[in-house]
Amino acid sequence: MSEEIQQTPADEPQHSTPRLTSQSIRSFVLRQGRMSDAQHRFLDEMMPRVGLAYRPAPVDLNEVFGRQAPHVVEIGFGMGQSTAAIAQARPGDDFLGIEVHAPGVGGLCKLIEEGNIPNLRIVQHDAVEVLRDMIPEASLAGVHVYFPDPWPKKRHHKRRLIQSPFVKLIASRLAPGGYLHCATDWEEYAQQMLEVLSAEPLLVNTAAGFAEKPDYRPLTKFENRGIKLGHGVWDLVFRRV
Repeated sequence: MSEEIQQTPADEPQHSTPRLTSQSIRSFVLRQGRMSDAQHRFLDEMMPRVGLAYRPAPVDLNEVFGRQAPHVVEIGFGMGQSTAAIAQARPGDDFLGIEVHAPGVGGLCKLIEEGNIPNLRIVQHDAVEVLRDMIPEASLAGVHVYFPDPWPKKRHHKRRLIQSPFVKLIASRLAPGGYLHCATDWEEYAQQMLEVLSAEPLLVNTAAGFAEKPDYRPLTKFENRGIKLGHGVWDLVFRRV
């Protein structure tokens, strides 16, 4: 999911937020996934319509969606079921899903087509670079990070996505009052998330600790299975001050 942070060399252009390089923390690990014929077909047919190509320059999301509306980014949407359900439940908001793995992108393309979901677009690229380069500061109504890789072994904790530099980047892209909603089923990671988010001066917790699951976040099959086995799920909702 992530790698260590590297600082920008002194001779590179300075940015108002710490620059995360392409060799620094990442929002994913490259894994080979088998794609179905349907996923291939929807990926090929739908991405020209709903895909947003990465570019190292700010993008106007009002222009992308063809209207003025609150914009919410989801980082690492997996196979996209929750992303599609949230977009359908909140038609007044526009959603940008970021995922690198082709099977998930193809799966969400299929859901967009079958559900006729007009307020959802996809970027197939590293979320760190998308947020850093494409999303203007103070422009987002919300950011969702659901069930990122917990990297359970202690020596791998530095690879976790929710670390201070990335949280600072997310916070800088939130408009005042915008929210960051994280969820995990790994208790130790949940505690680390709470510490990292609480330490970010641009964010304030909306709860005294962990939050109740907001109604807009649906239960996934994976989550339901874990709950039946007695596993916990922890939600955190912080807002930009």
